Amino acid sequence: MPTLGRHPVGVSNEEFRAAMSRLAAGVVLVTARELPLDAQDPMAPGGEDVGMTATAFLSVSLDPPLVLVSLREGSRMDDLLAEQPLWGVSVLAESQRHIAGRFAMKGRISDRLLFEDIPYARGEASGAPLVGGALATLECRTEQTVTAGDHTLVIGRVLAAELPSADGGPLMYFKGKYRHLG
Repeated sequence: MPTLGRHPVGVSNEEFRAAMSRLAAGVVLVTARELPLDAQDPMAPGGEDVGMTATAFLSVSLDPPLVLVSLREGSRMDDLLAEQPLWGVSVLAESQRHIAGRFAMKGRISDRLLFEDIPYARGEASGAPLVGGALATLECRTEQTVTAGDHTLVIGRVLAAELPSADGGPLMYFKGKYRHLG
């Protein structure tokens, strides 16, 4: 009989988390704009901006340009991207740790308030908020989704890429904490 928290293959949740915490990862903010409640009615209220901190983000292909983000199944962003195919990614700079922490909180306040004092521009291709001062921003359209355990892997075609800031290094996540290179 397996021990509590141990999977049939032998690794426990704690062992897996500890091992994966040793893999340094860049930190991004994934954003999207909810679709209007009634797309047929131009007077209907627009949707809210939604954001989520992610470290499971990577380049998949150069031709065509594809990226992948892993979303916890059933999360607000997972639900939103199941309906809204356009989204953005801001590669956070080391000076933007407060943004990463804000959008990673569990039981947080509304996303509208989270965006309130963050400088951002709305992406032309996606309509998603793109964080000012980010090292890079990408605008994407979902090409494919894959269910993988308790996550959804979202593969997006990159529609636009910008390098708004060359200042500072990347924000990193290592051993359960935000870090910087150096």
